[in-house]
Amino acid sequence: MASIIAPSILACDFSCLGDEVASVTKAGADWIHCDVMDGDFVPNISFGEPIIRAACRHTNLPLDVHLMIQRPDRYIQQFMAIPGVASVTSHLEANHDAGVTLDTVRAAGKKAGLSIKPGTPLDQARELFGRFDILLIMTVEPGFGGQPFMKDMLDKVREADRLRQDLGLGFLIEVDGGIDPETAALSREAGADVMVAGTSVFKATDRTAEILALRK
Repeated sequence: MASIIAPSILACDFSCLGDEVASVTKAGADWIHCDVMDGDFVPNISFGEPIIRAACRHTNLPLDVHLMIQRPDRYIQQFMAIPGVASVTSHLEANHDAGVTLDTVRAAGKKAGLSIKPGTPLDQARELFGRFDILLIMTVEPGFGGQPFMKDMLDKVREADRLRQDLGLGFLIEVDGGIDPETAALSREAGADVMVAGTSVFKATDRTAEILALRK
Protein backbone atom coordinates (compact mmCIF):
# COMPACT_ATOMS: atom_id res chain seq x y z
CA MET A 1 0.00 0.00 0.00
CA ALA A 2 1.32 3.46 -0.89
CA SER A 3 2.10 5.78 1.98
CA ILE A 4 -0.42 8.40 3.06
CA ILE A 5 1.23 11.82 2.87
CA ALA A 6 0.02 14.42 5.39
CA PRO A 7 1.73 17.82 5.05
CA SER A 8 1.77 19.70 8.36
CA ILE A 9 0.58 23.28 8.05
CA LEU A 10 2.83 24.16 10.99
CA ALA A 11 5.53 24.69 8.35
CA CYS A 12 3.44 26.74 5.93
CA ASP A 13 3.41 30.52 5.34
CA PHE A 14 0.48 31.58 7.52
CA SER A 15 0.24 34.94 5.75
CA CYS A 16 -1.26 33.04 2.81
CA LEU A 17 -2.70 29.99 4.59
CA GLY A 18 -5.44 29.35 2.04
CA ASP A 19 -3.03 29.35 -0.88
CA GLU A 20 -0.63 27.10 0.99
CA VAL A 21 -3.30 24.52 1.79
CA ALA A 22 -4.65 24.66 -1.77
CA SER A 23 -1.12 24.21 -3.11
CA VAL A 24 -0.34 20.98 -1.27
CA THR A 25 -3.84 19.70 -2.06
CA LYS A 26 -3.17 20.22 -5.77
CA ALA A 27 0.33 18.75 -5.36
CA GLY A 28 -1.11 15.37 -4.37
CA ALA A 29 -1.29 15.30 -0.58
CA ASP A 30 -3.67 12.80 1.02
CA TRP A 31 -4.39 14.49 4.36
CA ILE A 32 -3.76 17.92 5.87
CA HIS A 33 -2.07 17.62 9.27
CA CYS A 34 -2.84 20.27 11.89
CA ASP A 35 -0.52 20.52 14.91
CA VAL A 36 -2.26 22.22 17.84
CA MET A 37 0.10 23.28 20.66
CA ASP A 38 -0.89 24.96 23.91
CA GLY A 39 2.41 26.11 25.41
CA ASP A 40 1.77 23.83 28.39
CA PHE A 41 1.99 20.23 27.19
CA VAL A 42 4.74 21.37 24.82
CA PRO A 43 6.92 24.49 25.13
CA ASN A 44 5.38 26.30 22.19
CA ILE A 45 2.03 27.73 21.04
CA SER A 46 0.87 27.16 17.47
CA PHE A 47 -2.80 27.70 16.59
CA GLY A 48 -6.30 26.55 17.44
CA GLU A 49 -9.77 26.09 16.05
CA PRO A 50 -10.01 29.32 13.95
CA ILE A 51 -6.94 28.47 11.86
CA ILE A 52 -8.16 24.93 11.18
CA ARG A 53 -11.58 26.27 10.19
CA ALA A 54 -9.84 28.66 7.79
CA ALA A 55 -7.72 25.84 6.33
CA CYS A 56 -10.70 23.58 5.73
CA ARG A 57 -12.22 26.11 3.33
CA HIS A 58 -9.34 25.60 0.89
CA THR A 59 -9.20 21.81 0.61
CA ASN A 60 -11.42 18.78 0.25
CA LEU A 61 -8.82 16.56 1.91
CA PRO A 62 -9.36 15.00 5.35
CA LEU A 63 -8.00 17.12 8.19
CA ASP A 64 -5.80 15.19 10.63
CA VAL A 65 -5.77 17.10 13.93
CA HIS A 66 -2.93 16.42 16.37
CA LEU A 67 -3.62 17.84 19.83
CA MET A 68 -0.36 18.49 21.65
CA ILE A 69 -2.26 19.97 24.56
CA GLN A 70 -2.50 19.18 28.25
CA ARG A 71 -6.31 18.72 28.42
CA PRO A 72 -7.52 17.33 25.07
CA ASP A 73 -10.73 16.11 26.70
CA ARG A 74 -11.80 19.74 27.23
CA TYR A 75 -11.40 20.72 23.58
CA ILE A 76 -12.03 17.71 21.36
CA GLN A 77 -15.68 18.56 20.77
CA GLN A 78 -14.87 21.93 19.21
CA PHE A 79 -12.24 20.40 16.93
CA MET A 80 -14.50 17.53 15.86
CA ALA A 81 -17.16 20.09 14.89
CA ILE A 82 -14.91 21.62 12.21
CA PRO A 83 -15.96 20.57 8.68
CA GLY A 84 -13.48 18.17 7.14
CA VAL A 85 -11.89 16.96 10.37
CA ALA A 86 -11.58 13.21 9.91
CA SER A 87 -9.25 12.29 12.76
CA VAL A 88 -8.29 13.68 16.15
CA THR A 89 -5.16 12.46 17.90
CA SER A 90 -4.35 13.08 21.56
CA HIS A 91 -1.31 12.19 23.62
CA LEU A 92 -1.07 9.31 26.05
CA GLU A 93 1.04 11.53 28.29
CA ALA A 94 -1.50 14.37 28.53
CA ASN A 95 -3.64 15.01 31.61
CA HIS A 96 -6.79 13.04 30.69
CA ASP A 97 -8.25 9.56 30.62
CA ALA A 98 -6.84 8.56 27.24
CA GLY A 99 -9.29 5.69 26.79
CA VAL A 100 -12.32 7.91 27.38
CA THR A 101 -10.95 10.51 24.96
CA LEU A 102 -10.43 7.86 22.28
CA ASP A 103 -13.92 6.48 22.79
CA THR A 104 -15.42 9.97 22.55
CA VAL A 105 -13.71 10.61 19.21
CA ARG A 106 -14.86 7.29 17.79
CA ALA A 107 -18.41 7.85 19.03
CA ALA A 108 -18.47 11.05 16.96
CA GLY A 109 -17.64 9.07 13.82
CA LYS A 110 -14.03 10.24 13.59
CA LYS A 111 -10.79 8.29 13.55
CA ALA A 112 -9.31 8.27 17.03
CA GLY A 113 -5.57 8.69 17.27
CA LEU A 114 -3.18 8.04 20.14
CA SER A 115 0.25 9.68 20.12
CA ILE A 116 3.32 8.81 22.17
CA LYS A 117 6.47 10.85 22.73
CA PRO A 118 9.93 9.45 21.95
CA GLY A 119 10.62 8.68 25.60
CA THR A 120 7.35 6.80 26.18
CA PRO A 121 7.64 3.00 25.83
CA LEU A 122 5.00 1.41 23.63
CA ASP A 123 4.11 -0.92 26.50
CA GLN A 124 2.46 2.00 28.29
CA ALA A 125 -0.17 2.07 25.54
CA ARG A 126 -0.81 -1.70 25.45
CA GLU A 127 -4.13 -1.58 27.34
CA LEU A 128 -5.48 0.88 24.75
CA PHE A 129 -4.81 -1.30 21.71
CA GLY A 130 -8.09 -1.87 19.92
CA ARG A 131 -9.47 1.51 20.99
CA PHE A 132 -7.61 3.69 18.47
CA ASP A 133 -7.50 3.90 14.67
CA ILE A 134 -4.16 5.71 14.40
CA LEU A 135 -1.00 5.28 16.45
CA LEU A 136 1.13 8.41 16.03
CA ILE A 137 4.74 7.74 16.94
CA MET A 138 6.66 10.98 17.43
CA THR A 139 10.05 10.79 15.72
CA VAL A 140 11.14 14.08 17.33
CA GLU A 141 10.35 15.68 20.66
CA PRO A 142 6.99 17.39 20.13
CA GLY A 143 6.75 21.15 20.21
CA PHE A 144 8.84 22.50 17.35
CA GLY A 145 9.04 21.99 13.59
CA GLY A 146 12.25 21.36 11.65
CA GLN A 147 13.91 18.94 14.10
CA PRO A 148 16.07 16.04 12.88
CA PHE A 149 14.55 12.56 12.67
CA MET A 150 15.33 10.25 15.60
CA LYS A 151 16.31 6.98 13.91
CA ASP A 152 16.04 4.99 17.14
CA MET A 153 12.26 5.51 16.92
CA LEU A 154 12.22 3.07 13.99
CA ASP A 155 12.43 0.23 16.54
CA LYS A 156 9.21 1.52 18.10
CA VAL A 157 7.55 1.57 14.67
CA ARG A 158 8.64 -2.03 14.07
CA GLU A 159 7.33 -3.06 17.48
CA ALA A 160 3.97 -1.40 16.79
CA ASP A 161 3.76 -3.14 13.41
CA ARG A 162 4.49 -6.52 15.02
CA LEU A 163 1.86 -5.93 17.70
CA ARG A 164 -0.90 -4.99 15.28
CA GLN A 165 -0.17 -8.11 13.25
CA ASP A 166 -0.07 -10.33 16.33
CA LEU A 167 -3.32 -8.82 17.66
CA GLY A 168 -5.05 -8.79 14.27
CA LEU A 169 -5.69 -5.03 14.41
CA GLY A 170 -5.92 -2.61 11.50
CA PHE A 171 -4.83 0.71 12.95
CA LEU A 172 -2.56 2.99 10.94
CA ILE A 173 0.94 3.82 12.13
CA GLU A 174 1.76 7.50 11.65
CA VAL A 175 5.19 9.10 12.05
CA ASP A 176 5.74 12.79 12.69
CA GLY A 177 9.01 14.71 12.89
CA GLY A 178 11.97 15.06 10.54
CA ILE A 179 10.20 13.28 7.70
CA ASP A 180 11.76 13.68 4.25
CA PRO A 181 12.07 11.20 1.35
CA GLU A 182 14.95 9.36 3.04
CA THR A 183 13.36 9.03 6.49
CA ALA A 184 9.96 8.31 4.95
CA ALA A 185 11.48 5.31 3.16
CA LEU A 186 13.04 4.07 6.42
CA SER A 187 9.72 4.55 8.25
CA ARG A 188 7.77 2.75 5.56
CA GLU A 189 10.19 -0.20 5.66
CA ALA A 190 9.66 -0.35 9.44
CA GLY A 191 5.88 -0.51 9.02
CA ALA A 192 4.63 3.11 9.03
CA ASP A 193 1.64 4.02 6.85
CA VAL A 194 1.23 7.78 7.29
CA MET A 195 4.04 10.31 6.83
CA VAL A 196 3.61 13.75 8.41
CA ALA A 197 5.94 16.10 6.55
CA GLY A 198 6.06 19.81 7.23
CA THR A 199 9.33 21.46 6.24
CA SER A 200 10.04 18.84 3.56
CA VAL A 201 6.86 19.72 1.64
CA PHE A 202 6.27 23.39 2.35
CA LYS A 203 9.89 24.42 1.74
CA ALA A 204 10.21 22.33 -1.45
CA THR A 205 10.68 24.10 -4.77
CA ASP A 206 8.48 21.48 -6.43
CA ARG A 207 5.87 20.29 -3.94
CA THR A 208 4.36 17.75 -6.34
CA ALA A 209 7.74 16.09 -6.83
CA GLU A 210 8.43 16.15 -3.09
CA ILE A 211 5.13 14.45 -2.24
CA LEU A 212 5.78 11.85 -4.92
CA ALA A 213 9.25 11.23 -3.47
CA LEU A 214 7.79 10.88 0.03
CA ARG A 215 5.21 8.40 -1.24
CA LYS A 216 7.78 6.25 -3.03
